[in-house]
Amino acid sequence: MYENSGIWQMVFLVPFLIITVIVIIALWKIYQKAGYQGWEAIVPIYNIYIFTKIIGKPGWWVIVLLIPYVNIVFGVWGLNMLSKSFGKGEGFTAGLYFLSFIFFPILGFGDAKYLGPFGDKAAFDTYGDKNRFDFERAQQF
Repeated sequence: MYENSGIWQMVFLVPFLIITVIVIIALWKIYQKAGYQGWEAIVPIYNIYIFTKIIGKPGWWVIVLLIPYVNIVFGVWGLNMLSKSFGKGEGFTAGLYFLSFIFFPILGFGDAKYLGPFGDKAAFDTYGDKNRFDFERAQQF
């Protein structure tokens, strides 16, 4: 009865591992496009801190993103700001949330360029951490 269970585990495990590796490499590329080291995308908790810097939010967001249920709202909001930081819209945000294994590689391997937090200087000046990004030089301090 259970003689084929190992085969079925491999049928599901191998594609899952392949997709996981592709998404990790895509995140690595996204962090590099934003001016950070790729390895910063794979260090637990620290990657969330760097994510907040990429989207122009303060570091205390890490705590909020670790609180169950609250993290869903702030996570979607953060993905929206990530989309905007790369010149994408709300439809791309929905793709990042629902089909992340497809949309993160599009962002990482595609031709999207990091435009700065929020992707818009006026919006960043209104809502962001004002002294952390120079849009004129387009690099992190």
